[in-house]
Amino acid sequence: MKFSKKGREISAVAIGGGTGLPIVLKSLKGYADEITAVVTVADDGGSSGRIRRELGILPPGDIRNCLMALADTEPIINDIFQYRFKNGELAGHSLGNLVLAALADIKGDFIEALSEVSDFLKLKGSVLPSTVEDIVLYAKTKNGEFIEGQSKITKSRVCYNNNIKTVHIEPEDAQAYSEAVKAIEVADQIILGPGSLFTSIIPNLLIKGIQEALCKSKALKVFVCNVAAQSGETDGFSAADHLEAILRHISRNFVDVMIVNSNFDGLIQKGLIPVKIDKKHILKHGTKLLIEDVADVCVVGHHDFYKLGQALESLWARGPLTEG
Repeated sequence: MKFSKKGREISAVAIGGGTGLPIVLKSLKGYADEITAVVTVADDGGSSGRIRRELGILPPGDIRNCLMALADTEPIINDIFQYRFKNGELAGHSLGNLVLAALADIKGDFIEALSEVSDFLKLKGSVLPSTVEDIVLYAKTKNGEFIEGQSKITKSRVCYNNNIKTVHIEPEDAQAYSEAVKAIEVADQIILGPGSLFTSIIPNLLIKGIQEALCKSKALKVFVCNVAAQSGETDGFSAADHLEAILRHISRNFVDVMIVNSNFDGLIQKGLIPVKIDKKHILKHGTKLLIEDVADVCVVGHHDFYKLGQALESLWARGPLTEG
């Protein structure tokens, strides 16, 4: 059993969505005892969007990926849940999404379905939606245009060239899922990101109750910056731009430390743009900075869960940085 420097088990909460959140969850499995994923439910594209529109339930895709990251089952179970149909009317659907949808119909409640799947997968942690309400994400561009829907925000050409200014959700007073708030309140360490900044990370902060809990929390709060700029969302963004985008959506800065990748190998060759490290612009906001090689050399543009786990654990072991 692992114990925190406070003499009790380490409880960690990871907030986000997309492909970034499962990587963080795998990182946390190396040193945290209690792991909770708080997942965005703004997704309206692909299989998740179809299920959401046709069945009126929360989009299951990001939740499914987090479940698999924390699952303690045979590899074949992971293969089955992640299997995506290629032909026919089911083309594009993940079997795991359909399992969650079927259980939600059987149980009459998505949360109960999530609980059943978690038990079946012998989850080493918890996966929770940030809200159980049906929310729609909107983006406001620098020229004042509005884009409706998570998938359109990501794909729309008007978002290119650093053009997203802010995002908001409707209903604006959507309430946080109570268990997600409780997890944040008792956490020792909270990790935000990596992932799509405007469509996976920030939407969680717009849920009433999530931001408030983060501001009150005494946990070490860490923002993991993306390795490379994301086309359509953060073209041309520096590390400070990522942080400042978050600050535009919150009442005060609660980010204690920001982790920024130092290894740019292979990014340019893959047509990716490394996130520039502008140290002084980050430090001026009162956020400390950890510059570390956390890049995956096999999947270029992504984080390596082992390296990231080492960085996160080191932050926990020594506490908040005293210098940038």
